[in-house]
Amino acid sequence: MASSDNNGGRGLPLVPEAVLKKRHDMDEMKAHRAAQAIANPRGNRKVFSSKTKMVKVIKPEKFVSRGRSRRNHEIRYNRVMKKGMQKRASNHKIVKSKEVPAIADNTEDRSVAAALEEETKVVKVAANSVGSDVVFAVRIRDGAGMSRKVRKALSNMRLRSVNEGVFLRYDESTRKMLHLVEPFVAYGIPSKSLVTDLIRQRGHGKIDGKRVPLTDNTIIEKALGDETGIICVEDLVHEVYSVGDGFGAASAFLWPFRLTASRSKFQKEKLDQKDGGRDEYGDRGEEIEDYVRNML
Repeated sequence: MASSDNNGGRGLPLVPEAVLKKRHDMDEMKAHRAAQAIANPRGNRKVFSSKTKMVKVIKPEKFVSRGRSRRNHEIRYNRVMKKGMQKRASNHKIVKSKEVPAIADNTEDRSVAAALEEETKVVKVAANSVGSDVVFAVRIRDGAGMSRKVRKALSNMRLRSVNEGVFLRYDESTRKMLHLVEPFVAYGIPSKSLVTDLIRQRGHGKIDGKRVPLTDNTIIEKALGDETGIICVEDLVHEVYSVGDGFGAASAFLWPFRLTASRSKFQKEKLDQKDGGRDEYGDRGEEIEDYVRNML
């Protein structure tokens, strides 16, 4: 930089050339934007502001497909209501074989445990819920293309939103209701460990019409203690799993469990993996254990 003597003797510091270029570019950009604003007053502003309602455009083909789906589900509902599931659901307990990792829970040696992880063993699991006293039902599909009768039946079971689950007493009336809405739900026999994990991790109670987390046993005691004698989480788990005399009050006290989606948004939109496939909905027996644990 030149000294102040080369600046006319006024003693003013000289401005660096880089700063002058930056100022020139900024002035030129402002002038260009001003010219664009005059030519196009709307510019690149959003058509819908935060104060206006968003307009969602739905293609006509989607209306046609939803109407066709709604009609087909209503036809199925009326058929099952009149004739039952016929040969689609067995009245006898079905047992099938399943391969699981051969891991010993009490193995302290890590090398032995690592070797067992590579091995598998065959176990017998129930493929349906016949003979069980309680089932856990999860809604796996949204309301697109759903008939009004199916929506009312799901509402009666408190499955009003997708990925919500409830415990149900498995009797003839409940089985008939689950058959009516089978394409929209997955249900099966829960183990005691699954009941415990659901209540401890996702459990909320209904207190004065509000959803309250079960953070303290006093919440359970105040709501169910006088009526059923349930005073803690362990009592609640035992009552639900064993389907005791206070099962109705305990089930009504538990808010429907809000689970996470089994598939991510990337899998649904990019990989076109939809929920509620043929291999997912319906009576899954004891296999509901793995399905629900993926949603915890």
